[in-house]
Amino acid sequence: MSSDVGAPALSRRTLYIAGTVIVVIAVIVVVGGIATRTSDAARLRERADAQAVPTVVVITPGNAGAAATLDLPGRLEAYSRAPIYARVSGYLKSWKVDIGAPVKAGQLLAEIETPDLDQQLLQAQADLASAQANAALAGTTAKRWQSLLASDSVSRQEAEEKAGDLATKQAMVSASQANVDRFLAMKSFTRIVAPFGGIVTARSTDVGALINAGSGAGLELFVVSDTKKLRVYVGVPQNYVSIVKRGTKARISVPEHPAKFYTATVESSSQAVNTASGSMLIQLAVDNANAELLPGGFANVSLDLPRDAGALNIPPSALIFDKTGLRVATVGADSKVTLKPVTIARDFGKVIELASGLAANDRVIESPPDGIANGDLVRVEVADAKAAAPGATGNGERGKN
Repeated sequence: MSSDVGAPALSRRTLYIAGTVIVVIAVIVVVGGIATRTSDAARLRERADAQAVPTVVVITPGNAGAAATLDLPGRLEAYSRAPIYARVSGYLKSWKVDIGAPVKAGQLLAEIETPDLDQQLLQAQADLASAQANAALAGTTAKRWQSLLASDSVSRQEAEEKAGDLATKQAMVSASQANVDRFLAMKSFTRIVAPFGGIVTARSTDVGALINAGSGAGLELFVVSDTKKLRVYVGVPQNYVSIVKRGTKARISVPEHPAKFYTATVESSSQAVNTASGSMLIQLAVDNANAELLPGGFANVSLDLPRDAGALNIPPSALIFDKTGLRVATVGADSKVTLKPVTIARDFGKVIELASGLAANDRVIESPPDGIANGDLVRVEVADAKAAAPGATGNGERGKN
């Protein structure tokens, strides 16, 4: 009987302990879940706060003391180029050289057949012979009348008339001789010769072609170019005109030799700005003894430009242009942004040379994010030393002409 009474009491105690344990476990689970949610929320807030502060790369302004280059498109031309036209009209009898042939000064290029000129020369020679015969007769007559004057057989007036007739006939001889010489000189132009040594770069005629004299009436027969030295013509933008002076060195590259560079020197300039392009034409000379450069071809010209040793430069990506003007974002010691207005001295494309607005020790944001403002907090990341001063390597850029 005692065992029957103790069993219910034991069962109630067991149930109470089990219930307590379940409640404790539930409380632990609930508390643990709340703590986990609180920790996750705190981490999310930290992450959100971290993302709200932008990370920026800062650089220091580069020194612009090294030489820079200005890349411009240019056009190669022969140093001496002579379009050769016919001086006399006729038909092309023969040609001796074709395009690409080297020629020497005075070398025969072609011959022209001139039947009309030949007849004119024969007529002029006949006129000369007639004038000479008349002058000879007038000379004999004048001498005879002069001897008769000594014996008073004729009057002085008659003798002087015969002397005047002799002078007239002699003048006609001189005129006829000059006419013959003119036709002989014209006849010499039937031989087309090279004016100087070079290369035949064009031939625009053939055997039997009708030839018209003069540059206004006919096409050029040949073009002879001296390509041992070439001229390079470049249009320099007006803001660089004062920098590019006579003697300035340049490097030239051409598409057919992309890995090779040629040295050229500025020889002269037009000293006037073209109103259509806003550029000044300059002329450079480049040696072409190896005949690697082709006249008439395109060339990329890199002009060496000196810079102000005290000037500072930054990459173009650091500039901010808005309604307040041109500014640069800098970062102070407290990691807060300060926007500084700047002015540009020269734009080299990859490098912007500043006239004012920055100090050499300023920390400049290389690529400021959109909407950045004064006082914004940023996380700073320092750029590589070479990237911090892109102008120090003398990078060039293509100019506009």
